[in-house]
Amino acid sequence: MKILFRMGLVLLAMLMFVGCGEKTKDDIVGNLEANLTELTSYQTQAKMKMQTGEQEQSYEIDVAYQAESFYRVLLKNEQDEEGSQIILKNDDGVFVLTPALNKSFRFQSDWPSNNSQPYLYHSLVSDIFNDDEAIFTSTEDYYVFETRTNYQNNNTLPYQEIYLDKDQLTPVLVKVMDQEKNTVVEVEFAAFELDLEFEEGFFEVEHNMTSGIISTPVMSEETDDDPDAFSVLYPAELYGSELVEKTEFETENGTRVVLTYQGERDFTIVQERHEVYPASMMNPEVVAGEPVSLGFTIGAQTDQAMTWTHQGIDFYLASEQLTKEEMIDVATSISEQAVK
Repeated sequence: MKILFRMGLVLLAMLMFVGCGEKTKDDIVGNLEANLTELTSYQTQAKMKMQTGEQEQSYEIDVAYQAESFYRVLLKNEQDEEGSQIILKNDDGVFVLTPALNKSFRFQSDWPSNNSQPYLYHSLVSDIFNDDEAIFTSTEDYYVFETRTNYQNNNTLPYQEIYLDKDQLTPVLVKVMDQEKNTVVEVEFAAFELDLEFEEGFFEVEHNMTSGIISTPVMSEETDDDPDAFSVLYPAELYGSELVEKTEFETENGTRVVLTYQGERDFTIVQERHEVYPASMMNPEVVAGEPVSLGFTIGAQTDQAMTWTHQGIDFYLASEQLTKEEMIDVATSISEQAVK
């Protein structure tokens, strides 16, 4: 009887030991909070894949952070090298830079806290903190959280899975999912460098526009008869409207095309070739609205308009009837196609 009693105590102790060794959801959340409080800086590289329509967009991303709120995010678009961009946040504001076009915009924005950012450590942790119903699981290699996202202008991507390294508690993989929990955006991270020092000017606009980290402007020799000509692009998402007028104007910078759509949602799209400004005119242009990701580029959006540049063409979308989310849908659906 004594032997059985002792064996029972040993078994109970073993179960308690095993139980103490398993991290709970609250344990990990507490450790994440402590990590962010103590973190002074980090840098990491990532690969982001986005399924936009039938075409997959792929980015190489370099993320750098310095406490308390400096960010530099390099987005290198493998399909459009000229369109590679830098999102910069420092004491002067939030900037979107396109060095290959000598183009820079400055926003008065709450970025990155205004939306989920699947490539930013702080944003992912914030989404974990803010979702009381987040689902937590522990695998052999990772802690995994399934949370709600915080995309103010896009309700089509409500869920995400965040895989955290068990040692550093830094993200290894993020999957952003649609209503049916199909993966639409996937971000795979390389190792994180923590608490490092950055060179002087690392988070400054001029340094990033001229340092060559993204290819600088090259004025190619024009061989076409009309160097300002370009193929007009049309949206596939029309929200019950149809193209009623296509107008072309000649400006100092070349041809400007205006597409007018009318129906259930009236809107107008303007397209013209982007002018590459000389480096001496590199002061950032102050724009209204918020930076918004279109998958293939970063644009600027207000309540009734959106602007972006893609493959050397400037686009402007205006509507009093489309919502912000609908404007994003129209913009991301633009492609080369015949008008039906």
